[in-house]
Amino acid sequence: MSGRMVARTLSAAALGALLFVSGTPAVLAAPHAPPGHSEDVIALPNGFQPEGIAIDHHGTGYVGSLVDGDVYVFDVRSGEEITTLEGPGTPSVGLKIDDQGRLFIAGGPTGEARVVDADTGDLLESYTLTSAPSIVNDVVVTCDAAWFTDSQQAQLYKLPLGKDGALPESDAIEVVPLSGDWVQQEGFNANGIAETPDHEALLVIQTNTGILFRVDPETGDATVVDLGGVVLTDGDGLLVVGRTLYVVQNFLNTVAVIRLDAAGTSGELVDQRTDSDFQVPTTIAKFRDGLYLPNARFDTPPTPDTEYSVVRIDR
Repeated sequence: MSGRMVARTLSAAALGALLFVSGTPAVLAAPHAPPGHSEDVIALPNGFQPEGIAIDHHGTGYVGSLVDGDVYVFDVRSGEEITTLEGPGTPSVGLKIDDQGRLFIAGGPTGEARVVDADTGDLLESYTLTSAPSIVNDVVVTCDAAWFTDSQQAQLYKLPLGKDGALPESDAIEVVPLSGDWVQQEGFNANGIAETPDHEALLVIQTNTGILFRVDPETGDATVVDLGGVVLTDGDGLLVVGRTLYVVQNFLNTVAVIRLDAAGTSGELVDQRTDSDFQVPTTIAKFRDGLYLPNARFDTPPTPDTEYSVVRIDR
């Protein structure tokens, strides 16, 4: 999620004014595509206000809405709608899907996280991560936990997963303060989150500084990733594929491509990708040889008729 969008939101009468518009969106039908082809621009419902995206191994995509928490489900190859999972009336921000078909969803200004069945939309569990002013923004699911960032509080939230991925009780939530090199700033802080290539630590981007951090999951100790002086301005969603890190730079309409060492302590900027169809993309997911990014259009006043989309680029 964009710090600029939230900065405007936080000046409103209530933190919950993250929602710009509510109402029932009108669905845009996507054209059919030949087998094996992926649409480069996939239409979302008008007024949807997307933020997070996840794609499962079968090519089913999930995009969450900042309006009411609905999750739009579509086939990434054809662009066709499969269904829409009804939200709770509060935002869905970052989201990830695990191998058991569960969506882990960050709840933004509610301070909550929820887990839903990706097929039915049934709520499996809901967690209050904090009662303090917060923007629970993004999530990554590891082999033993789901980790959430907070763009207002200098801390991460850990939902430890039990045997066979069992969801925890509400009192098992762990709050992990960020320390070390981490300096909390005015405005929008921790945003996108991912695992290091060796799966031993976490990567977190601080949007208001453009600094990428490696975070020890046991202690919260954060160290600056050495990128040779590169600043990832407007850094948002993160995706790690092998030793390649993709960083969405939302208002720059750019995806930075970084080659990391295995531990995630250093990296080199090897490419900067853009596309004429980008309109302030926020997050990123992959399927086969494609990368998919929802256009949040934070620079456009949202209305029930505002058009939104997901853009595919080659990896």
